[in-house]
Amino acid sequence: MIRSAVLGLMLAAGAAAAQEGEILIVPPEEDGTLIEPERLPDGSLLEPDLDLDFVPDMQEPEEPQVTAITAGGAVVRGLDRMSGAVVDMQLATGETAGFGRLQITLGECRYPEGNPSGDAWAYLVIRSEREEVPLFEGWMIASSPALNAMDHARYDVWLLRCRISETAGGDG
Repeated sequence: MIRSAVLGLMLAAGAAAAQEGEILIVPPEEDGTLIEPERLPDGSLLEPDLDLDFVPDMQEPEEPQVTAITAGGAVVRGLDRMSGAVVDMQLATGETAGFGRLQITLGECRYPEGNPSGDAWAYLVIRSEREEVPLFEGWMIASSPALNAMDHARYDVWLLRCRISETAGGDG
């Protein structure tokens, strides 16, 4: 009953506004009463003062520049799902190591300057012994191995860290 009365009032207000050339849709309050729009003394509707040319001065936050150091090698871990064997391989840049039926070649390993034990990323090419086309070719990230992972039914391979030269404090 109340809903039909409110709807009737809304329709009547809309019809009156349509006769004046304006269409006015006014949502009801929670208790069902209508909100009356603000009007000027001459009876016209009060238009909000909007500055459509206003653009806030929003500067993009500057991201800190990270300088990457190229390491002489990397430590890569392999998992054979069939046997459960886990093998850590220490590869020098350009070196290829065998793991099961896979050939893993390290292209390059990099880590952030000032944080050698932090994140590392390495370019790896992984091939099956039987195929010429690589199973995986790209960058792997130590902190996010699933971000760019090798997809193989039997083997998992992921980067652990870069190998730091002996002059920088040992083999990391």
